[in-house]
Amino acid sequence: MSIGDIILIIFAVIVVIAAGFYIFNKWAYKKIDAQQSIIDKSKQRMSIYVIDKRKDKITNINMPKMVIEQIPKFYKFIKMYFVQAKVGPQIVTLMCDKRVFEAIPVKKNVKVEIAGIYIVSVMGMKTPEEIKAAKKAKKEKEKAEKKASKKSKKKA
Repeated sequence: MSIGDIILIIFAVIVVIAAGFYIFNKWAYKKIDAQQSIIDKSKQRMSIYVIDKRKDKITNINMPKMVIEQIPKFYKFIKMYFVQAKVGPQIVTLMCDKRVFEAIPVKKNVKVEIAGIYIVSVMGMKTPEEIKAAKKAKKEKEKAEKKASKKSKKKA
């Protein structure tokens, strides 16, 4: 085998892998679109009181057995975002994505859109850029306060 044959084989393998990724990507987007349409049809606006929120494995969370059985097996090993909230008279554990998780305040009433046990969005939710800007401003304020306290200690 010459170097040209080896390069040709490597190129063919790369093309086959790229084609596989392309097909898998199209399949995944179709599945996401179908799930998103179901979520859009079934979402409801509710007011909830957020008790606690955490990132944990579904096996460590107090979820109904039926829900845990319906979750795909690989989700049982990864950490997901959960919010424990009081919805009406019941205390329930709800799931959400990272963007919603960061926007939900703890120990406060929040108006949200819920589809089953999934929190779709928070009413008046800040964008990720606004959240980052607020965190950055808070850190800068804390640094300024530390510098001011150090200066006042040196003067005294």
